[in-house]
Amino acid sequence: MNHEGKSLAKPADTGTWASIRETLKVGIQALLIALVVRTLLFQPFNIPSGSLVPTLLIGDYLFVSKYSYGYSKFSLPLSEYIPIQANGRVWAADPKRGDIAVFKLPKDNSTDYIKRVIGLPGDKIQMIDGVLNINGQPVKRERIADYETTDAYGQPTKVPQYMETLPGGVAHRVIERDGDNGFWDRTELYTVPAGHYFMMGDNRDNSTDSRDLANVGYVPFANFVGRAEMIFFSIDEGTPAWQIWNWPAQVRWSRLFSTIH
Repeated sequence: MNHEGKSLAKPADTGTWASIRETLKVGIQALLIALVVRTLLFQPFNIPSGSLVPTLLIGDYLFVSKYSYGYSKFSLPLSEYIPIQANGRVWAADPKRGDIAVFKLPKDNSTDYIKRVIGLPGDKIQMIDGVLNINGQPVKRERIADYETTDAYGQPTKVPQYMETLPGGVAHRVIERDGDNGFWDRTELYTVPAGHYFMMGDNRDNSTDSRDLANVGYVPFANFVGRAEMIFFSIDEGTPAWQIWNWPAQVRWSRLFSTIH
């Protein structure tokens, strides 16, 4: 005790509490930074289906830029639980034909879908014998080497593959698993409403997209979440990403950090 009868605080105690406070401060700062990045800049997204094969594969993990199209209610995490109706965007920038974009399914405004932007507001879209037609003109497509994939029964097969060039110059690969005779290879003429977009998968015979008006249909601009930018991780279908011991053999190393187009 000192001469006034009071105990002196031990220096070790002061150091311990200072260390705890500093750790908590760093942790809170890290969480806030992660929240800002997740809310305003980038959202991770994984590919659960083969609708964009050969461009994106099941097991690809992507970064989606949320700032590319500006922000709407659906830019926020857990947007389906936000009890407000919001159809507009702030700092809006129109999607471009050929972009691969994540959006909320208009049917429920909660399910994440990812497809390619094919039709812009006012466009007329139709599939005629497997050939995409935009505003009355067939889109250029060139047959390239067949794509190796699996059929509906999981057996290895080769399917026709094309290089398709959209108006504006975006060239990308598409496959026709059922040739030019698939269910969605002959469609009605669609007219994209104002403020909406027509979305399609690159795996033309295995994609539920805007051609299916009952289940997807035209996508409002407000439903766009962001544009797919880069594959940051990729692992073979059926291998959980958390199984680190399988990475050497199962990770698709050549796809890591590749840009998406």
